[in-house]
Amino acid sequence: MSAVTTSTDAAPVRHRAPGTASGRPARTFRPGKVGAGVLAVAVALLWVFPVYWMINTSLLPRTQVQSRTPTFFSADAGIFNYARVLDGDSFLNALRMSVVVTLSTVLFVLVFAFLAALAISRFRFRGRKSFIIAMLFIQMLPAEGLFIAQYRMLSSANLLNSAVGLTVLYTAAVVPFTVWMLRGFVAGVPAELEEAAMVDGLSRTGAFIRITFPLLAPGLVAAGVYAFLQAWNEFTVALVALPSNQAQTLPLWLRGFLNSSVSQGVNWGEVMAASTLIAVPVIIFFLIVQGRMTGGLVSGAVKG
Repeated sequence: MSAVTTSTDAAPVRHRAPGTASGRPARTFRPGKVGAGVLAVAVALLWVFPVYWMINTSLLPRTQVQSRTPTFFSADAGIFNYARVLDGDSFLNALRMSVVVTLSTVLFVLVFAFLAALAISRFRFRGRKSFIIAMLFIQMLPAEGLFIAQYRMLSSANLLNSAVGLTVLYTAAVVPFTVWMLRGFVAGVPAELEEAAMVDGLSRTGAFIRITFPLLAPGLVAAGVYAFLQAWNEFTVALVALPSNQAQTLPLWLRGFLNSSVSQGVNWGEVMAASTLIAVPVIIFFLIVQGRMTGGLVSGAVKG
């Protein structure tokens, strides 16, 4: 007589969902998600189109630019407008002035704003609240109301038409907002991380450099991007500080380049070529820093 036994160790039978081969639930069509994707693509195209149109116009001959029929692609496209813009040393001189002023402004703004943000976030001292309120009032002052005082200050110090004078004005204008920006990043890093590192044997300076500073790298990059854009694209303060045609930043040079062709009609192809050349350093700068915008968020927070 044979006994029929059942094993309790047998693997349970998995029932697959109908219509699927792997047992995973079938993906359902979500019109809302698709609609959001289409909307995002449409917004991206609207954002990219002005950039495309600027570059496209810079490559077109003057007859096609002035035509009533828009030209999206042309077989006659070329770099002749760029050759006209780069003819002579005016563009290179303006580029050199803009690069020196912008990089100097970014450097000084990051140093001063970082130290100020660290002080008001980590330490309690007399006059701290007054300092914070003073920065708020500085932000409320219109830039146009300071032009006369700025001009007289630079004139008395013999800093008109110089990169040093313009850098001083840009740094003073950008630092207050940058302090507020970096203050949020510094306040977001717990002071307990430094205290834990000091318990492990690091000095206060060593704990700050090895633990806190890497966590603040994204904030420094964001502040540097803001300072770079403010200094690179600024026009009105540069117009006051650089009254001579021999010392110009790129926005001032572009205005002069535009005015030089008014008598013969504005050649928008050349203007767009000049605008494209001005935008190239900004694109290069963003390509350099984009990978560091999120880097360092957790670097140094874990003891290795």
